[in-house]
Amino acid sequence: MNKLNIREQFTLLSEEWAPKIIAQCNGQSIRILKGTGELGWHKHEDDEKVIVVFKGQLTLKLKSSNDVVLDAGEMYVMPKGVDHCPVAQPDTHFMMIEPS
Repeated sequence: MNKLNIREQFTLLSEEWAPKIIAQCNGQSIRILKGTGELGWHKHEDDEKVIVVFKGQLTLKLKSSNDVVLDAGEMYVMPKGVDHCPVAQPDTHFMMIEPS
């Protein structure tokens, strides 16, 4: 694999809330996406997910506890089975690392 410039990869995204796999490692997919507004409530029953914000602000609404607000340069590990609703400020860019 050649090295990747993650910021360049974000410029190639044309749709919001449409993850693009940029790499895989040890059974994990590294996905980038951009979003604006609310995605909707959901949960991942069997897997945890790492979320890293590169640009903007992402709020993770949680039914079971206080919301988590992530600014550029911050990350959060979403526990499995937790109901959440991502809400992104306009043109927020972030990465997710999760099982393939």
